[in-house]
This record gives sequence, C-alpha cells and structure tokens, in this order.
Amino acid sequence: MRGLLADTRPLSNPHFRRLWTANIITVVGAQLTVVAVPAQIYAETGSSAYVGLTGVFGLVPLVVFGLWGGALADHFDRRTLLVVTTTGLIGTSALFWLQAAAGGGNVWLLLGLFSMQQAFFAINQPTRSAILPKLISDDLLPAANSLNMTVFQAGAIAGPLVAGALIPFIGFSWLYLIDTFCLFATLGAVLRLPPLRVEGASGRPPGLRSVIEGIGYLRGHPVLMMSFLVDIIAMVFGMPRALFPEIAHASFSGPEEGGLAFALLFAGIPAGAVIGGVFSGWVSRIDAQGKAVVWCIVVWGVAMAAFGVAVAVADDVPGAVPWMLTAAVVMLIVGGAADMASAAFRQSILQSSAADEVRGRLQGIFIVVVAGGPRIADVAHGATAAMVGTAAAAAGGGVLVVVLTAAAAVAIPVFWRYRLARPAVA
Repeated sequence: MRGLLADTRPLSNPHFRRLWTANIITVVGAQLTVVAVPAQIYAETGSSAYVGLTGVFGLVPLVVFGLWGGALADHFDRRTLLVVTTTGLIGTSALFWLQAAAGGGNVWLLLGLFSMQQAFFAINQPTRSAILPKLISDDLLPAANSLNMTVFQAGAIAGPLVAGALIPFIGFSWLYLIDTFCLFATLGAVLRLPPLRVEGASGRPPGLRSVIEGIGYLRGHPVLMMSFLVDIIAMVFGMPRALFPEIAHASFSGPEEGGLAFALLFAGIPAGAVIGGVFSGWVSRIDAQGKAVVWCIVVWGVAMAAFGVAVAVADDVPGAVPWMLTAAVVMLIVGGAADMASAAFRQSILQSSAADEVRGRLQGIFIVVVAGGPRIADVAHGATAAMVGTAAAAAGGGVLVVVLTAAAAVAIPVFWRYRLARPAVA
C-alpha cells in the first residue's frame, strides 16, 4: 500500500511542509470566496448576466497578470514577491468582508474587488510554482505537485459544500472574513522561507519585452512547448463541463435547477483528481515522463468519449438512465485521475527543464493555459452541442483528444522520448 499511496517524501522539507500545510487551510477559505462572490452578485441583482461577468472580470486579470507576474517572478526575489502578493490577497479578502458587512449593493465594486483578487493570485501562483525546484529535488517534483493538486481539488469539492451550507445561516460577510483569516496561515509559511533570488536574472525592468522573451524561449525547447500543446488539446477538445446542466436535466432526468445528477457530474472530475492524488505513489517512480503525459491524456480522452457514449445510451434507452448516470460519473472520475497525473508530470517537466531565469514566465504561461483552456472548451462544446447534441459533442471531443495527442507525439518525438535525469547514486 505504501507504493500506491501518495509519496509524502517532499514533506520532509520543512519549507515545503509549511507551505503545503498552510495551503490546506487557505484553499478551503479561498473556495468560500469563490462561491460567495457569484452568490452575492445574484442575490443583489437577480441576474445571471451579472454573474456571468465574473468570467470576464476574472479571466482578463488572470491572463494579463499571469504573464506579467511571471516576468516579475524572474526579476525580483521570489520570497519578497510572495509576501507582497499574499498580503494583497489578505487585503482584498478583507475588503470583500467590509463591503458585505456594510450591506453591499454595488455590484461593480464587487466585480472590481474580484478582478483585484485575481490579479494578485495570477502573480502569486507562478511565483509559488517557480520556487518549488529550489526546495525539492527534481525526482520528487511529481510527488510534490501531486500533493499540491490533491489539496486544491479537495478544496474545490469541500469549499462549495461548506459555503452552500453556511450562507443561509451566517451570510456572505462571515465567509469573506473566514477566508481573510485563513490566508494568514500562508503568509506565516511564506515569511519563514529563505531569500529566493533568481539565478541569472536580467537587470532590465520586467515589461512586455521580458514577457515576449519568455514566450520565445519555448521555440528552442520543444519539450516545454509540447507540454503546453497537449494540455490545450486535452482541455479545449475534451472538457465537457459546459454540457453538464443540459445533460443532467435532459439525459438523466434531473430538475432544471440542479439536483443530484447535476451535482454528481460537476463533482466527478475533481473527485477523480483527489482519488488520483491519494493513490499517486507511482508518479515518483516514472522516469519516462513524456510518455506518461501522452498516455494520461489518451486515458482522459477515452474517458470523455466513454462519458459521451453513456449519455447517448441514456438518451436512447430511458430505462438505462440510473446505470448510465453511474457509468458517466465513473468515466468523469477516471478522467479526473488521469488529468491530475498528467498535470503533475507536465508541471514537473516545466519546473525541472526550464532555466531558473525564465521559470517564472513559463509558470505564468502555464496559469494562462490552465485558466483559458477550459473556458475556450465551454464555448466550443456549447456551440457544437447546439448542432449535434450533447452526447456527440462530448464523445467526439474525447476522440479528437486521442487523435490529436497521438499526432502531436508523432510530430514532436523528442517529447515522447523525454526522460527524467536522476542524479547518479554514489
């Protein structure tokens, strides 16, 4: 069982252990705010259109400050940058609390605070990922990334459940206040980090040229470029979450406003990621990380195609709905576990292969890809489903993931051959 369960050796490093432990506290608080912001907007406006604006007000700063934040992380001491951005996150959470405690009522103030919070997050996250190779040896990076992702995905499940249960009893302001205090755990862990200056940092101020240089770095490093390409393929073509509301209602006979089928579909992928993280002990033993990424994404694609097939059967055979709902959720769980492993390997390749002076900028690109891919998928799957139906859109997307990933592996064989270079044993 020790070989199957998550590899906890990275926790022997005291700095990583403090950051990871603090993240358990912080991620639940963050998810409270993630739920509270759209819930408060809807409560004040009664409009889903205003709630939808959170996508724009959240994505734009993630893209802009994700790229620029990576450049900052390659210029300034990364510990200092983490202190500043974590303090900024605490400040914005406190402002969320203040506006809610004052009675709210201004949706544009709420959206503005949300954008400010996402900007601080977009700088903080690439910086935090860029310091990991300074704390953990390359052979333990997959295990460390798996541990981090497991906590994040568990928070994505627990946070909304807790927030949904608490909002009717304690209101929005208390959720924001809880998030504010939770963030002090991360600030304490960051303050105990050693100085983390960038090796070979350029003396130029970080600006557009620095961002472009970071993107240009990928041209000479096909392994890194491929790590982004396969993630875009997996998310854009294979993420069917925009179809879940219609599938839950039309295919699995759930009520229009949600219900059990709706909840199970949305919980499937993050639940799979948590299960995959708990049983991620194998990732530290894999040297052929390029092949591992390709196979994980192929499994993701096959799982999404099988999910679409289950939906099609439910549409055509009404008596099979309970069984096909179970099959659909199982496929989402399998896909979530495969995606977690793929992300752990891709992040590790990026952290270990990139030079320290560009690591922050590449992590910024990683944030943009991770944030942007699923949103593009929402648009693509929604448009495709309008033409061919939800089942065909989901199944066809999964098939395209398998075909395009295989084609990319053939076109860029150096990625398929990529192996972790472990240190020689004396």
